[in-house]
Amino acid sequence: MRRYIIAIDGPAGSGKSTVSRLIAKRLGILYLDTGAMYRAAALQAKKKGIDFSDGEGLFKMCVELDLHFVPDRNNQMILIGDEDVTSAIRSPEMDMLSSSISAVKEVRDAMTTMQRKIGMAGSLVAEGRDMGTVVFPDAEYKFFITASVSERARRRHLERITRGESISIEKVEEELRKRDEQDSGRAIAPLRPADDAEIIDTTGIEIDQVIEAIIKKIHIY
Repeated sequence: MRRYIIAIDGPAGSGKSTVSRLIAKRLGILYLDTGAMYRAAALQAKKKGIDFSDGEGLFKMCVELDLHFVPDRNNQMILIGDEDVTSAIRSPEMDMLSSSISAVKEVRDAMTTMQRKIGMAGSLVAEGRDMGTVVFPDAEYKFFITASVSERARRRHLERITRGESISIEKVEEELRKRDEQDSGRAIAPLRPADDAEIIDTTGIEIDQVIEAIIKKIHIY
């Protein structure tokens, strides 16, 4: 079977991660969680005390980052070396730091190179914020998944409450708006739909319906 790439972009809380993971599982191809890559880079930079203004230092760190995606029963484990950082990279702090570090040109250059190398190895679902616009502009299938801010805040609030956090939905929505502003306003690879992307608004729609809508638009021969 020929190699193909499905690029799925969108803002935080839109449901793109769940949709991407389930589509990859259904098609039997790799799920590339690029957001986790930037989160892991942010975590590593914090641990090593590398300032986000040090582009050269961040580039060197990213090139040397021993990052692995390990499939488990329900999702993916993310390892840096032998350390499982799956939970550590999902904190609210990493939410904001990953957005900040992803705006550093040297970091994006290193990560884009890494992501394209992975894409050369075989078919995959690439999920992130610039998959269809920058990393894989020639992807055969491009989707931009979004939802209203209130709907995204509701989903993200439920996730965090389920993890045992104590936070108001108003605070979650405030954080999402700030993250949207950072991602859309950055000079390098801002969050936006690719010109040829199919835009899917998931507000009030079940995940299964979104997956079926995407599968119907993909023609794999």
